[in-house]
Amino acid sequence: MEINKLADLNSLRTAPHLSSSQEKKLLIELETNIYNADWITIGIMAASDTKAIEALKSISNKYSSIKFGNLDSLHADGYVFLKGNQKTGNVFVRSENGLGEGILITCQYDEDAEESNTFGPLPLDFFS
Repeated sequence: MEINKLADLNSLRTAPHLSSSQEKKLLIELETNIYNADWITIGIMAASDTKAIEALKSISNKYSSIKFGNLDSLHADGYVFLKGNQKTGNVFVRSENGLGEGILITCQYDEDAEESNTFGPLPLDFFS
């Protein structure tokens, strides 16, 4: 399957391998959505809590306005789903089997007229 825009990821359960040119195209499209959103939530599906936290930290390293606290206190065994909320700074992680792997970004808006949009799954190293 050819991945040329964020919508091409919608039907996938796990993140595909992306070429450098695909990553650049998707990042431009994603950043337009992120910068137009009031805040984002991030969902990360990973094989371990360490991999999920690393992916979350890569997003915070890339975008200074996206910060989370208490990452050192997070722990879950096996495959995990991590959820971070930029607006509150809260992060939760839970064990969950049967998931794919990747990052889901949901752009949120203060106005009810704007509908939130979820993009992904993106590879765990997408923001590195």
